[in-house]
Amino acid sequence: MNDLFWSPVQLSLKIAAVALVMVFITGTLLAKMMARRKFKGKILVETLFMLPLVLPPTVIGFLLIIIFGNSSPVGRWIQWFFDQPIMFTWWAAVIASTVVALPLMYQSAKTGFSDVDSGVEEAARVDGAGEWIVFFFVTVPLAYRSIISGAILSFARAFGEFGATLMFAGNIPGKTQTIPTAIYISLESGNMELAWLFVLTMIIISFLMLFAASIFK
Repeated sequence: MNDLFWSPVQLSLKIAAVALVMVFITGTLLAKMMARRKFKGKILVETLFMLPLVLPPTVIGFLLIIIFGNSSPVGRWIQWFFDQPIMFTWWAAVIASTVVALPLMYQSAKTGFSDVDSGVEEAARVDGAGEWIVFFFVTVPLAYRSIISGAILSFARAFGEFGATLMFAGNIPGKTQTIPTAIYISLESGNMELAWLFVLTMIIISFLMLFAASIFK
C-alpha cells in the first residue's frame, strides 16, 4: 500500500514542480512582452495562448502526440538526440502539464504587469537603468502578488492534470502514473480505499494551493 500510494504522489509533485519552472519562466516573459504592446493580431495571439484552458484534454493530448510522437520530425529528432522517444516518459507528463498550466501563469502575470505604473518604470529608465534592470528590480517587485498567485495556480493545475497526460505519457506505475491516473485505475480495479486516499490528498493539496493563491490576489 505504501508504494502504491507514495509513488504517484511523489511523481505528481516532481512533475508539477518541473512544469512550474517552465511555466513560470515562459509565462512571465510572454506576459511582459504582451502586457503593454499593441500590434495587429494581438487578440489572435493571446487567444492562442489561452486556448489550452478551454480545449478538451483529449485534444491537447492528441496534438502533443502529433507534434512529439515517434512519427513526427520533432519526435524523431528527440529520439535521435536522447536515444529514446519522449512519449510514455515522465517528461511527456511535464510537457502536458506545462501546456495546460501556462495560460494561468500568463494571464495572472499579464494582469500584474498591466497594473504597474508605467511612470515608475520610466523614471528608472531616466535614471539610467536598462530594460532588464527595470524588469527585475522595478516591474517584477511591483507585480509580485499577481506573479506568485499565477505560479501557485499553475502548480495546482499541473498537479491535477489527467487527460492529456494519460494520452501522451500513459499510466506506467512508478514511471508516469500520477495521482489523477492512479485514482482512475484504483476505481477501475475496485480499490476504493486507495482511491479515497488519492482523492483526499488531491483535495487537501488543491485547497491549500487555492487558499495560498487567494492571499496574494
